Amino acid sequence: MSPVTPAWAPESFARRRPHLAVRGRVLGAVRRFFEENAFLEVDTPALQVSPGMEPHLQAFATELVGPHPDDRLRLHLHTSPEFAMKKLLVAGLPRIYQIAHVFRNGERSATHAPEFSMLEWYRAGEGYRTLIRDCEDLVREAAVAAGRTRFDFRGMTCDPFKEWRVLTVQDAFREYAGIDLLETFDGSHDPDPAPLAALARRIGINPHDGDRWEDIVFRIMFDRIEPHLGAGVPCVLTDYPVCMAALSRPKPEDPRLAERFELYACGLELANAFGELTDARAQRARFEADMDLKERIYGDRFPVDEDFLTALEHGMPECSGIALGFDRLVMLCSGAERIDEVLWLPVAGA
Repeated sequence: MSPVTPAWAPESFARRRPHLAVRGRVLGAVRRFFEENAFLEVDTPALQVSPGMEPHLQAFATELVGPHPDDRLRLHLHTSPEFAMKKLLVAGLPRIYQIAHVFRNGERSATHAPEFSMLEWYRAGEGYRTLIRDCEDLVREAAVAAGRTRFDFRGMTCDPFKEWRVLTVQDAFREYAGIDLLETFDGSHDPDPAPLAALARRIGINPHDGDRWEDIVFRIMFDRIEPHLGAGVPCVLTDYPVCMAALSRPKPEDPRLAERFELYACGLELANAFGELTDARAQRARFEADMDLKERIYGDRFPVDEDFLTALEHGMPECSGIALGFDRLVMLCSGAERIDEVLWLPVAGA
């Protein structure tokens, strides 16, 4: 076996340098976009009591040690700066953004890294569909900064300058899988998986023993739907079932659905957005349900950030928020095939 060339080796770095030059131009375009739209850049701590409450995410844990031997506090590296940024919304900041290093254990692939850059922004007093316009303008400005007229990734092309496609989850399941998803959804936090499992088998997707309804949704999306999203033009996938959006408000016109969308280009997920939940009691109930699920599956649970819930009780304004994978945007803008190609250096040993 030939030795692996270190990422710092001049010949290795030289191969990444064109992608990194694009990274710098895209970063500059991102900051100009937010400055021109009256956003304040913030910088919140990566060390948090709770790393995030997604049941399937793994986090990095550490211990804060004080001057007294018994002064110890278990902390985590955040998987998103969301909780801290929402506290700043409560403090009175109306438009904020952050380019944060975030950390997710157990994730390693051509499009995943254990430490990566997340671009997250919030608008107080504005609905989540405003974020679609933000994405259109931001992605186009990034492409211009990179000198791109279209994105090419894994055999797919995508023109961000044409009109974007907005597609509901329900319509995506009908179009690409021939399934009426909402017919299988009872509106609960943990729907009966049997009806959807039967439909999945009909199209050649075999659920695993113990799969929940949401697990089967992901299997169908991964196999039949995501490969088509963002082909030709970027695709905004909207109206997720409410059980798939723990931090999102239900839609007033149909409480089975959440104010949530995801952005795709060339089959690659770029961003995840919400009309943010502001009810502290409802948020606690969702956190507890998600951690019960995490403990059932993985034998572990994350602590609740009580300070975050106290902030919600104090009063977070109606707002919308979005997290965008900055490194993935750079990949599309630079033509990189792997996330490692757009990182200055990878995590040691990863």
